[in-house]
Formats: sequence, structure tokens, C-alpha cells
Amino acid sequence: MNMQNTAYDTTAAQPVTEQETLLKVRNLQMDFGGLKAIQDVSMDLRAGIVTTLVGPNGAGKTTLFNMITGHLKPTAGEVEWLGDSLLGKPPWKIARQGIARTFQDLRLFTHMTVEENILTVMEQGGWLWQSGGMSAKTARQERVASILERTGLKDKARVRAIDLAYAERKFLCMARIMATDSRLWLLDEPASGLDPNSYGLFLELLRSEVANGITVCIIEHNLDIVVNISDRIAFLDQGRLLADGLPDEILNNPELAAIYFGER
Repeated sequence: MNMQNTAYDTTAAQPVTEQETLLKVRNLQMDFGGLKAIQDVSMDLRAGIVTTLVGPNGAGKTTLFNMITGHLKPTAGEVEWLGDSLLGKPPWKIARQGIARTFQDLRLFTHMTVEENILTVMEQGGWLWQSGGMSAKTARQERVASILERTGLKDKARVRAIDLAYAERKFLCMARIMATDSRLWLLDEPASGLDPNSYGLFLELLRSEVANGITVCIIEHNLDIVVNISDRIAFLDQGRLLADGLPDEILNNPELAAIYFGER
């Protein structure tokens, strides 16, 4: 079977739910000269669940994130957030609408402390000279302390980001995204390189946030995470969406597995 021209429709088995669709991607395309990085991709991100993007390297997963968040302008197609188009909006405006993301290269303020890194994403509540007085300051401090506790960084508040261990930097990225109050998190390989203890903490943290109403779309190569955290899986290959459905249906498909493990 020619996998490049075959789309596996697994949505028919999806149970009927009342989940709100937060973000819609329709017929999205991204061309870099003669290279078609994304080809006619359509998918929905539904509220309160984890959608995992999987596929081999170069499938277009990070490119898709970059188009959703305004870092790339699509060649064609549409991206809608709560019914409003995101096309043409800069990344900072999209972030303020409730979409936050992490990057593979972390992008921390390396010479700021852990606490300062978190405060930088707290918008108008982020700096001591802003309005609100002592009550607002106390609320900020309590919120930061709670985030530090949940991410295992309680004892690192005054440590510069550059002086953290790699796993601690990954959790600082999570702490920053938690501080934004965004409804949708786009996580680009957030657990890559984590040791077993950190990996367990990451899964616990992500499950807790989803249980509290956060919607997550995650790019992940670690099959343990894909199996343990996914409510839906979208499978990309060479810029095409080959399947979008329930985890068991995607993971047990031998032809998709052959693509993922390079056994075409």
C-alpha cells in the first residue's frame, strides 16, 4: 500500500462527547520553495484532552506548531482559535489569546533566576512596580511559590537558569507555561532527555494540569509518554496527516508503525 497517498480515518470510532473544539486547522499548507513541509492538514484540538503529534523526524510536527503560533505564515489554509482566525497575528498576540508553547531549544532567560523567569510571563502581574499594592504582590508570590512546588523547583527559586541541571531547565519551561494561564499548551518534546525520576514527575504534572482543565497538544517521540498520556493521536508523515484517532487504533496499525520505525 502506498502510505504517502493513504489517509487512515479513525474518527468514526471516537465516542460522542461534548468536548469544545478550541482550535481548528483547515487545509493547512507550508511550502519552503519546492519543499512541501505541510500538505493539506486539517485537525481539531478539543478541550480538556491530550492530543499527541507523532511521526518520524521531518514529518512537519514543529512546523505545524510554528504556523499555529504565528512564527510561520502558512502558504495556504486556515487556523481558528475559538472561531477567530489567527492568520497574520504576531506570536505575542496569539499567546495573549490563551495559546502557550514550549520549544525544543528551551529559550529561557539564562542569566535570570528561576523566579524571575516565571515572573516575565505573568503579563501585567509580573513586576513589582506595577499596580495592585501589597495584596497583588502577595498573590504573585503565592502563585510563583505554588508553581515552583508543583514543578520540583522550590529550592531553586534564586538560582540562575544557566546554573540549573538539564531536567530542571525543562521543568522551568513547564513552570513558565503554567504561569501564563493559557487554555492550550503546545509542548514540543517537553520530556526529552529526562531521567526516570524527572520523567515520572513530568507525567504526574501533566495529568494534574489536564485534570484541572488544561488542553494539551504535545510533540513526542517517547512511546511510553505517547501511550501513557494520549487521549488522541495525530500521525504525520512527510507533511501529511495520515491518521487522527484513538490511541489504540493508531498504535496498533502495522502500516503506521512501519513508517514510524523506518520500515517502509
